[in-house]
Amino acid sequence: METKFFNLPNAITLLRIFLIPIFILLLVSPTPFKSIVSAVVFSLAAFTDWLDGYIARRSGQITKLGILLDPIADKLLISASLILLVDMDRIPSWIAVVIIGREFGVTGLRAIAFSKGNVISAEIAGKIKMITQILAVIFLLISGKHLGLDLFLIGTVALWIAMILSVISAVRYFIVFWKQIDIT
Repeated sequence: METKFFNLPNAITLLRIFLIPIFILLLVSPTPFKSIVSAVVFSLAAFTDWLDGYIARRSGQITKLGILLDPIADKLLISASLILLVDMDRIPSWIAVVIIGREFGVTGLRAIAFSKGNVISAEIAGKIKMITQILAVIFLLISGKHLGLDLFLIGTVALWIAMILSVISAVRYFIVFWKQIDIT
């Protein structure tokens, strides 16, 4: 694990955090095409999640800061988008609460584990959940019918899948946490 504080993967993670207020401002602005433009910014921010991890692993630039900051950036991006989608009446608030609650619960578990010298790595269910959340948000932001597809319906189905995967992966994280950590 690299000890250098600032590197390219961490800079990309910080870019994702910087894009969140831009995404929010675009979506709440009274400009035409705000849903499409904000969906593009959201997509760019979501892409940086994959990019920073890829570069960090490929170049051996995995840092403690990156391990802690990357999931926080993800949670901020997903939380902001879900809260805005609730405000736009595109998703029920309870689904947002379940997903956001899971995000912060798992992040808390990972932080506790990390403070005790253990790393609870992201697992495949969590990664699929994240991809499904990203797709759900993009489709729900754009919404409407395009090319004969009902993007709102597709986004809603993807969101339900993401919520179910959120609960399943949270249970798995709790199981791993309790097996790895002595919290006394």
